[in-house]
Amino acid sequence: MADRLFQGIADQIVALIDEGVFPPGTRLPGERELAERFNVSRVTIREAAIALQAIGVLRIKTGSGIYVADRADRADDVLPAVSALELTEARALFESEAAALAAPVISDETLAKLDELLAAMAVEQDDARSTEIDREFHMTIASASGNGAITHVIRTLWRLRTELPEVRHTHESVCHHDGMTRQDEHAAVVEALRRHDPQGARVAMRQHFQRLLGSMLDATEERAISELRRKSQESRERFLMSAKIG
Repeated sequence: MADRLFQGIADQIVALIDEGVFPPGTRLPGERELAERFNVSRVTIREAAIALQAIGVLRIKTGSGIYVADRADRADDVLPAVSALELTEARALFESEAAALAAPVISDETLAKLDELLAAMAVEQDDARSTEIDREFHMTIASASGNGAITHVIRTLWRLRTELPEVRHTHESVCHHDGMTRQDEHAAVVEALRRHDPQGARVAMRQHFQRLLGSMLDATEERAISELRRKSQESRERFLMSAKIG
């Protein structure tokens, strides 16, 4: 599938690194040069680089370029390969409890910030910016819990959400079509926090993620059916071609 092309390119880049073409510590050629080298788009190169950064093979330095990580450092900050469903399940556990912990102690200033973020979500059209606002919304609630360990875990879960290409693609396929629903769910969380209601905040956040899980399952099923149809059509075309030759 086209959206998996980046994985093949990532594998080729790793092979070149292992062969010594790109030694540890060196800067990779620019996106345009790599795109021409592998005969793919610059977007595909970018996705491959993000995927390799997530597993510690590359380091992307904004304004500087993409660098090969030293082998000794590859274990640092390496993200596990998880599915969007696994991640959402984990977020439901941690973020629901973070909301419950935040509810009794959340300040008026933090509630005002959440209201501002809700307003920004309602008008933002750019997907990347919407994701950043969404992250700030959830991290604001996590920080309001007052539990540094939980905040750290949720920050790491958001790295999985934004840095693993497969997870990001799944979210994009779902979140692009459910803006109003998410807006209402986020508003319900804020209202429970405003009432200083731990159980209400927990339930509102959990319902948000349960609905997201259901949407992801539907999207996964649709992709599987689409892929099955594509393979079936390819088989049909090959059969018809063979029949004509015979």
